[in-house]
Amino acid sequence: MSVLDGFSRSLPLMLEGLRITLSLAALAVVFSLAVGLVVAWMRMSRFAVLRWLAQGYLAIIRGTPLVAQLFVIYYGLVTIVDISSFWSAVIGLTVHTAAYMAEIFRSGVQSVVKGQTESARSLGMSRTQALRIVVAPQAFRSILPSLGNQFIIAVKDTAVASFITVPELFMQAQKLAAATYEPLTYYLISAVYYLVIVLLLTALLRRLERRHSRYAI
Repeated sequence: MSVLDGFSRSLPLMLEGLRITLSLAALAVVFSLAVGLVVAWMRMSRFAVLRWLAQGYLAIIRGTPLVAQLFVIYYGLVTIVDISSFWSAVIGLTVHTAAYMAEIFRSGVQSVVKGQTESARSLGMSRTQALRIVVAPQAFRSILPSLGNQFIIAVKDTAVASFITVPELFMQAQKLAAATYEPLTYYLISAVYYLVIVLLLTALLRRLERRHSRYAI
């Protein structure tokens, strides 16, 4: 069977897997942005307990494989609550991605010259206003490439969800390979899908970077 034949025959299943892959990635990215911001705030907090908690979280998540985290979350949660493999994967991907998002946010905030915050405070701004009006826009421009890279990594990380039976793109390729005894064909097809997604995201992110670079100080 040629790759083109395999592509046409597998289209319905692969498109369903693609839908689940994109859903996983989108939910994980949105939730990890929120969690990452909280962890970054804790990491920079004046309270030692919050810093220690954030550092412990980062050490554990960044020091263990994603697949191990998914197994612990999935097989741990199902013993407590009735949760699907899809939402277990969302939680696992969120927890994993948020650890990297937090460090990106922290580095972005700390890259802004401290004198600018002090100048904003001297103009009568509160700490929150200085962060929102002065620090955040500059930090966002500096971390945009890193954020974009992390978004792309999150999309590719969704393939690990196949280990807990989520029928995403890679899992569909595995099923088709097992049913047809044509593993190379269907794994190549799944790789093409991932490549197209990454190329589209890369083009979008480059456009965003060019747009925001116009307003750089």
